[in-house]
Amino acid sequence: MEKRYILALDEGTTSVRTVLYDTHSHKIVCQRQLPFKQFYPKAGWVEQDAAEICDKQLTTLRQVIADSQVSEAEIIGLGITNQRETVVAWNRLTGEPVYHAIVWQCRRTSEYIKRLPNGIKRKIRNKTGLIPDAYFSASKMKWIIDNVPRARGLLKAGNLCLGTIDSYLAFRLTGQFVTDTTNASRTMLFNIHTLQWDKELLEYFKIPESALPKVVPCNHIVGRCKDFDFDLCGIIGDQQSSLFGQACTKRGMTKATYGTGCFILMNVGQTVPKAKNELATIAYTIGNRTNYALEGSVFSACNAIDWLKNNLGLYDDVTETSAICKGLEDNDGVYFVPAFTGLGAPFWDSFARGTIVGMTLGTGKAQIIRSCFESIAYNVYSIIKDMTTKNVNIKELHIDGGGSKNEFLCQFQSNMIQRTVIKSKESESTALGAIYMAGIAKNVFSVKDVEALYSEGAEYTPTISYQTRNNLYAKWNNAVKVARRYSKTINK
Repeated sequence: MEKRYILALDEGTTSVRTVLYDTHSHKIVCQRQLPFKQFYPKAGWVEQDAAEICDKQLTTLRQVIADSQVSEAEIIGLGITNQRETVVAWNRLTGEPVYHAIVWQCRRTSEYIKRLPNGIKRKIRNKTGLIPDAYFSASKMKWIIDNVPRARGLLKAGNLCLGTIDSYLAFRLTGQFVTDTTNASRTMLFNIHTLQWDKELLEYFKIPESALPKVVPCNHIVGRCKDFDFDLCGIIGDQQSSLFGQACTKRGMTKATYGTGCFILMNVGQTVPKAKNELATIAYTIGNRTNYALEGSVFSACNAIDWLKNNLGLYDDVTETSAICKGLEDNDGVYFVPAFTGLGAPFWDSFARGTIVGMTLGTGKAQIIRSCFESIAYNVYSIIKDMTTKNVNIKELHIDGGGSKNEFLCQFQSNMIQRTVIKSKESESTALGAIYMAGIAKNVFSVKDVEALYSEGAEYTPTISYQTRNNLYAKWNNAVKVARRYSKTINK
């Protein structure tokens, strides 16, 4: 049979999905999705069951193959894209996790990071491009080694694997212990200049390189899947995958993905960028060519929208929210800072907490809902403002993710950044990035093909003045100061 299909495993923070792509029609022809459980054992702690994630991911993979009635002989290969920074520790001999996966949102190591010597913090920033934070993998790995006896026993015997979700899925699928440069660059242990695990940082965190995966390019053919008749031939972290899936392959091209969090990435070419309050990270590696990116992370975006429904009962269905927001002339002076797990870029305050200011007796659910959507756009603007320099100017913003389905948010985002916002016609940009990487590995696609395949959806242009934008943003910034003041007060 002719090989014409590519599969992608899209492993997210709250659900897994498998997507099937037809390389002839250039369309996604089948997908299946399943949620998985979240665990919150203590305030600020977030965990997941890696075995459940893998089992459900494989279930969706088998469902797609069965439901599409595509033969495995017709499948070119499989790519993985995944939530980043989340850490899994498992037994190299059995593949069994020895502790719950510690999720990127987890803040259990915030105090440890806060106490890092300034010299180490500078080295982390210079070598990895990251701002030291509990968000990244290194302190999570150290916590597992220090607090889980089974992990320490396996480490002593040389049988402990420490990796991100992609490496665990790859291990279960092929038996190979690998990760790609994009996921490695989020660990706070990977030198983005040399593209190797940094021995000095490994020594400081007491994490032996033998417990870490081999780092490969994003288009690397990892190997044959043990239970399927095709290769795993692409790995890329979810936000970089979205950047690539939206064909942001040239310097200055920028995307924002509105998911659980919101992540803004700007492709800056093949030179490691100098970052202000954002992160310097790897955009993708194809063969021996690595592109870098500036990244800003908003920790709470669509999960704050979900919180309004699940915890406060302010709306019944998310499809109602755009009309609710548009039904108000303005936000009535209400500003929301959804810092439920601290603030990411450009503030980097692990101890800030969720804050709503400006409420009166006339404040209702509509004002709170609108202020929550507005907060996402304000934070994205704060990051883009920081990224923009004389040398790199963002001309337009490409957007995707669940939040991009909200028309109010798309328009308000354009108003905030005072630039055109372009919604991807294909809502599954993250999965597409992994599909394209697998296709490049198998010589089905080239980077030029990826650029040609990109299709624009709706466009949004600013409808308010610079002065109005500046006034709104200044008021939201005042609310941010209140959220950060809380952290200083509570930690005295």
